[in-house]
Amino acid sequence: MTTNVKYKSKPLDCWQWGKELRLEAYQDLISGHEQGKLLVLGCAATPYGMLAGLGDFVFLAGEPYGASIAADPPFSIPCMEAYEAKGYSRDMCGYMRNFLGSMYLDKYYFTGGSFPKFDFAWSVRHCPAGHPKWHQLVSEYQGIPMNYIDDETMLSNEGDPQHRIDYVAGQYLDTIEWMEKVTGRTYDDEKAIEAMRNYFRNEALWGEICLLNGAVPAPLDIKSLFALMPISMLRRHEKIATQFLETLRDEVKDRIANQIAAVPTERYRMNMLTPPPWSFLKIFRYLENFGVVFVGTYVYLINSGEVKFLIDEGKVIPATVPEERPGWPEMKNREDMCRTIARWRAEHPFQSHLDTRKKEYVILFRHWNGDAYLLLLNRGCVPMTTSMYDFQRDLQSHGIAVAMFEGNFADCRDIDETGVLDRLEAFLEGQGIHELKEA
Repeated sequence: MTTNVKYKSKPLDCWQWGKELRLEAYQDLISGHEQGKLLVLGCAATPYGMLAGLGDFVFLAGEPYGASIAADPPFSIPCMEAYEAKGYSRDMCGYMRNFLGSMYLDKYYFTGGSFPKFDFAWSVRHCPAGHPKWHQLVSEYQGIPMNYIDDETMLSNEGDPQHRIDYVAGQYLDTIEWMEKVTGRTYDDEKAIEAMRNYFRNEALWGEICLLNGAVPAPLDIKSLFALMPISMLRRHEKIATQFLETLRDEVKDRIANQIAAVPTERYRMNMLTPPPWSFLKIFRYLENFGVVFVGTYVYLINSGEVKFLIDEGKVIPATVPEERPGWPEMKNREDMCRTIARWRAEHPFQSHLDTRKKEYVILFRHWNGDAYLLLLNRGCVPMTTSMYDFQRDLQSHGIAVAMFEGNFADCRDIDETGVLDRLEAFLEGQGIHELKEA
């Protein structure tokens, strides 16, 4: 795609509403206890709608909070230095280091006041390289109880998956009893089920929105997706999030119908697999000078959303919610709910195995009408980087152009910004893409 075209462009009409919803989620942590809400720490993959059975709550997923800090180096660097002063290693999760440093400094990023005190930590073992130890350190420092769901058995592809679903669902049921014990509250099944219905609906909506970016020109750019993503990531149990995401989806469809572009000079489309280097988001604006639009990243398509990959057909389509899936029983009580959550997670792309995930990367690239992938060798997440060269080779074997750079999604000290831009400029020139000149 090297033809120079100038598309219409304008900001999203719902942009300000999205910013307000995002900020509310973080500010609520400060006033939550005064309003009688529970404050709960976990990871973004936690089915935290379950917490609604205990009453009103505020859930903080540590990853987006760590990312917010990482995007602000003057705040981030002291946090990481405070973490390192405790004797912990720099090769741990970058989000974890920013989060814990903020706690040790007793500075909450969004207000500048004291760091919030949680009632308990509850999560899934989404990332064994970081989250269990991360929340254990918070638990010990703040003196709060913690509980973890061992759902890594979902990563197995051998034997009857029903046994794994039963195992994880049983843990969810045990956790409900644990929550009642540590909070002294009685669990309301109906409230939890309603919140989880919202949760599933909002995951499906976010996935649908991301897939709409396959249109040419792309109605959204990756920076806009990053800014709006926390609504699905932090508030997907709420009806207000459903209202916003439906509004956003409809506006994106309107932009497609009227060929309203995120980048008016779009002529080259790139995908990512990982989060970006948060302190270096200007990379995306800079590359717009070449007519490059970044249309999305795999990790936030599935971390905040849900889609359905039809591997044999080479397609990806929006997901349906559990009540619309054939053979899925209605959620009538906590047992039904826990089994539905376990099955949802078992069939989620998040649980894809290596060979399947490679196919998903190619399918998504085709769906997004990509021209190239940009891969990050991320020092801030060892598991994320382990197979990156393998992914590079596989993508190239399908005729997909791949650019790669080394850095850190959450530590600005690990990024050579000038070197990265020089490398990407050279890559684009090799693709016949040169910096656009003003008319």
